[in-house]
Amino acid sequence: MLSIEKYQQEFIAYLSNYTTTKEPLGLYEPINYILNLGGKRLRPVLTLMATDSFNGNYKNALNAALSIEIFHNFSLVHDDIMDDAPLRRGHKTVHEKWNINTGILSGDAMLIMAYQLFENYKPEIFQSLAKLFSNTALKVCEGQQFDVDFETRNNVTIPDYLKMIEYKTAVLIGAALKMGAIVANATENDQNNIYEFGKNLGIAFQLQDDYLDAFGDPKTFGKQVGGDIIENKKTFLYLKALEFASKPEKEHLLRLYNEKPVDNLYKIDQVKLLFLTTGSAEATQQEIKNYTDNALKVLDALTISEDKKELLKTFAKKLMTRTI
Repeated sequence: MLSIEKYQQEFIAYLSNYTTTKEPLGLYEPINYILNLGGKRLRPVLTLMATDSFNGNYKNALNAALSIEIFHNFSLVHDDIMDDAPLRRGHKTVHEKWNINTGILSGDAMLIMAYQLFENYKPEIFQSLAKLFSNTALKVCEGQQFDVDFETRNNVTIPDYLKMIEYKTAVLIGAALKMGAIVANATENDQNNIYEFGKNLGIAFQLQDDYLDAFGDPKTFGKQVGGDIIENKKTFLYLKALEFASKPEKEHLLRLYNEKPVDNLYKIDQVKLLFLTTGSAEATQQEIKNYTDNALKVLDALTISEDKKELLKTFAKKLMTRTI
């Protein structure tokens, strides 16, 4: 297997050849813009690694990897519109740089482009990839709706929240790995196990993302720090704070989330303080570790060599100690 950095380089080179200038510019320039903003390229790298892990040629998985990356970025374009987010990866979001209509239409085109890439595979591989992709895409939409619903609900539970992030984030990471296994013609059991590895890793990844949204460095995080707090998102941090809070702390937190603030910075600072004093921040970090450990345990069931398992473990651990 290659190093993680080498997979990233190979994928970025493939992406660069794909994002050529086409007409109409008003449709394709925003697509090229979001696809070339950088990011961790987590999902395509996992697809390539999975194919290699099961003794396939990772180059055969480049189209599947690109499909996952395009779909992921499509979802970001539309999510940013729904959240009215000003920044993505430290740059203007598509709807801020252009307009909302452009963001909607270019996002729609990206979804179609993601499906088109499966046409490069033989019928049996195409069918398996498309079936997995359709199920995953629908779950991502369901997860996004749960996320939106939670903003106006005061009865969200931790199981509710974990289901939401499983659908919105984790299933796509699981699918990225399973697609690589499908391209490599891995056994059904191995396909399912590597999907479970990815799903657990994805939940840990989203919990880490939520933590960084509150406590990350604005210079490295690439998004507006405190954005989830401003949007009243019922994250794991928030729900754990409610669970651990004293009566006065709970009343203060609920008031902050139910009243329109005069000053967003004051709201962010007060909520972050409550996350720390209630022990919610520490509990969230522990939960990140728990899901990462669960992901690593699943690797033991895979019929791949120990050195390949070790590379996947290294990737998982690196992901959970990130600051961006």
